[in-house]
Amino acid sequence: MELVMITLSVDVGYRRGKYRTGRFNIWLVVELAGQNRGEGYHRPTGNTYAEALRVCDRRPYWRVFRRRRTNKQTESKVMNDKRDVAPDSTAARVALWRALHIEADSLPHVLEDAIGLKLLAPDEGWRSRGDMDPQFTRPFRASIVARARFIEDLVVEQAARGLGQYVILGAGLDSFAQRRPEIASHLKVFEIDQPGPQAWKRQRLIELGFGVPDWLRFVPVDFEAGGSWRDELMTAGFDESKPAIVVSTGVSMYLTKEANAATLREVAALAPGSTLAMTFLLPLELADPEVRPGLEMAEKGARASGTPFLSFFTPPEILALAHETGFREARHVSAPDLTQRYFMDRTDGLRPPNNAEELLVANT
Repeated sequence: MELVMITLSVDVGYRRGKYRTGRFNIWLVVELAGQNRGEGYHRPTGNTYAEALRVCDRRPYWRVFRRRRTNKQTESKVMNDKRDVAPDSTAARVALWRALHIEADSLPHVLEDAIGLKLLAPDEGWRSRGDMDPQFTRPFRASIVARARFIEDLVVEQAARGLGQYVILGAGLDSFAQRRPEIASHLKVFEIDQPGPQAWKRQRLIELGFGVPDWLRFVPVDFEAGGSWRDELMTAGFDESKPAIVVSTGVSMYLTKEANAATLREVAALAPGSTLAMTFLLPLELADPEVRPGLEMAEKGARASGTPFLSFFTPPEILALAHETGFREARHVSAPDLTQRYFMDRTDGLRPPNNAEELLVANT
């Protein structure tokens, strides 16, 4: 017999006032079946608990292992419950990239947003994470701040024309209401998200002194249980007789093409004068060579975590879908368009990658 330890590094979410990545040890009793140490030695080769179990199952000391497994399953459920409440890793990464833009990129900054960093309050070592490497993440970071700035400018423009309702689908750690209250306070801002992460965000805003003003409406929707965002939006005070701007960023790739079409139809049915701004992901083979490996890694990671990329669109395809689902006008906002608008005077080479995640803007 030998006692073997494997270590799992997992994202455990928000705990004790911090957004943490934790390391957990699992001890396994395994069998040395042969005379020599290496013969018949069943060392766990997977990096998940389930994989380790499959390797060690049906060994002489399986009862000891099973007992430990039960304890670990209980601990795992607690961790999963916490992760259901805290922001998901994608929302956290986007918020940290926005903050990293301020810290790592030269002036002028495309977007000044450190609110998400304050909400997450990560450990001091967050800048050392592999997905926070300043050089490797430069193009992705540029894409994140460019799309956020474009949408913010669009909202400000629409508000100046008298539009009074702003809907954010999959709001995550969006901070427009906290950063631009001089604009947001003249709107009704509806943030739609899963109940757990949204309740977490509300609590953190209160703890940090931002509060939740009456014009900011949190709209919890349990999409996994088949909840309707349109129904919940009406309940929260949305006036369907008046136009709105609806925004969805970083969501379309996780939905089937049918689900994307259904969302577009619902937005297209809003009052005349409404606007949709959404990001879409182009087929990975079309991306700039410098970012293709990173996108492929992201796709593999998403698939491994159970949230695979399901939909890719070329610009002609997304424009055709917008017209088919009822929009009167639709235009594609490309990475070169964003570069022309926000990055042309920069001397550090920072700019969003071509043919990666780009924007659709459509009007009813």
